[in-house]
Amino acid sequence: MFELLLSADMMISDPDGMTELLVDKLGIYKHEKWRQAFEHHPYIAHFLRVHKSLAVSPTRIEPQVHLDKPNPGDPLFHDFLQSLEAYQGKHRPLLTHSIVLAMHGPKFDKFVEKLMRRRLPFRMAQRTDDMPFDRLWLGCTPERPYYEPSVDGGLCIEVMPTEPLQMPPETFADIPPQPRDLAPGGMVRVTARGFLVRNLDETLRKVSTNLDWEPVGPVELLRNEGYRRARMGFTVANSASLDVIEATRWDSDAGLYVNNWGPGPYYIRIGVNDLNAKAEDLRARGTAFTWIEESEAVGGRSLIKVDPAQLRGQLFEFEQC
Repeated sequence: MFELLLSADMMISDPDGMTELLVDKLGIYKHEKWRQAFEHHPYIAHFLRVHKSLAVSPTRIEPQVHLDKPNPGDPLFHDFLQSLEAYQGKHRPLLTHSIVLAMHGPKFDKFVEKLMRRRLPFRMAQRTDDMPFDRLWLGCTPERPYYEPSVDGGLCIEVMPTEPLQMPPETFADIPPQPRDLAPGGMVRVTARGFLVRNLDETLRKVSTNLDWEPVGPVELLRNEGYRRARMGFTVANSASLDVIEATRWDSDAGLYVNNWGPGPYYIRIGVNDLNAKAEDLRARGTAFTWIEESEAVGGRSLIKVDPAQLRGQLFEFEQC
């Protein structure tokens, strides 16, 4: 269906400062060329990497902000973004500007045709000199540019073709590229982006009926974690999965989070080479974390959960990859 999850994003007021924090506290890679800002599209976004090769780790980490300035490139986006903030709750520590999914151009064309044939609401941004490619948001229209979850069940999905991303060809190889000469504790790729919903069955029904998108396997009941999980996969094997989660216990971490802040984006999970070595690296950086000896979320293996207070409320995890 979709090729990859483009980024694990976070909508915050200071993406430049957040970038420095992620570099300092987690060891994520930045580069001046990975910072995006346009005069006629008033936003700032950093497309950070956990591994320098996009073929190895195609899903990036994206701290970003949309500035309160005129937006001649996409004048409707400000209204849409305000509706998205209202839908998620403006005080929620984790906010998404969109869960961005990418697919090859011919598949994208057919996808848009299918949305039109099914008369499903969507909006496309105009092509501009800065962004001469298509971007599409579900659950809104140009005449009513306000998000509603009837199409994607609350996942806040944006879709775009892969071609403008200029990914290396080996990203799409049948045998996924692996890192070479990775040091102990080195990050490999973003493995999963969690997303909390109120009703998992309803969300899955909507993305199945409207988008023909199905989980990669049966819905899992993780009793110790206190949630049900559906893993939405991608054709690019190294892409992060989108883990759609419904809390089953109010006093689990997921249950407390959804009842504190409501549904929306949850964890960003990163795979590393030698989890013990990554723990030592975090200690050396002064980054507080919790070591979970056996976590059902990663098949009974160990898991590191970084203290969100270290990262302005963002939830990052590390697993053995």
